[in-house]
Amino acid sequence: MRIVTLNVNGIRAAARKGLFDWLAREPADVVCLQEVRAQADQIAAPQFHPHQFHCFYEPAQRRGYSGVALYSRREPDEVVRGFGSAEFDAEGRYLEARFGALSIVSLYVPSGSSSEERQQAKFRFMTEFRVHLARLGQDAAGKDGRKYLLCGDWNIAHKEIDLKNWRSNQKNSGFLPEERRWLDDVYGPLGFTDSFREVNPEPDQYTWWSNRGQAWAKNVGWRIDYQVGTAGLKGAARRAAIFRDSRFSDHAPLLMDFELDAGTGR
Repeated sequence: MRIVTLNVNGIRAAARKGLFDWLAREPADVVCLQEVRAQADQIAAPQFHPHQFHCFYEPAQRRGYSGVALYSRREPDEVVRGFGSAEFDAEGRYLEARFGALSIVSLYVPSGSSSEERQQAKFRFMTEFRVHLARLGQDAAGKDGRKYLLCGDWNIAHKEIDLKNWRSNQKNSGFLPEERRWLDDVYGPLGFTDSFREVNPEPDQYTWWSNRGQAWAKNVGWRIDYQVGTAGLKGAARRAAIFRDSRFSDHAPLLMDFELDAGTGR
């Protein structure tokens, strides 16, 4: 089962850069998109609803802001919109598709880089979302528990290996000690797994590059896009790749192959 996640930095801009031509050639079973930044009336054209997929969008209430989407070849049994947060569900940050005992989530964690106000919002999200993650972990516990894979832009580089210039970014949003400890908790006591690192322990593996300078050309990036699984998915990842042959956004698509039954999640 191949799962792709990408922050598109505006789906209409990504479309102009060839995103949907690439998806037509890519054998993905599920595609998770973030920062769609479009309302239904702005993506009514057929290209935004590829015929090979069942397509779901969860826009923000504010036009031109945030929003997530999820495409799947198999029709989900159920689609869950939001995770129960009055503040952040209004920003279109969580969309879950259920296939048997497997849930795949398109997730967009807020960025705090634009202002202190947005950093505080990010901290509020982290507090609320930790409660939700704990619920998912409880739901996943046991032999017949549901499996969850949360795919998207987490807007945090976890370890020093996950960004090129880690020394100079220790006081910047996305690599703050509080944010990194939060991920320690996600991957520690909460029992989730960074699926990418299960199959690729190498340095210089980045999914986002600043548009300033020559960050893309010199591969001065950050790994902030993840596919994060509950305990039942540990060991299911078989391959991971960051696609850089074409550029659709300031992020790159993260492709992962899992040994899963798309019909049951077993």
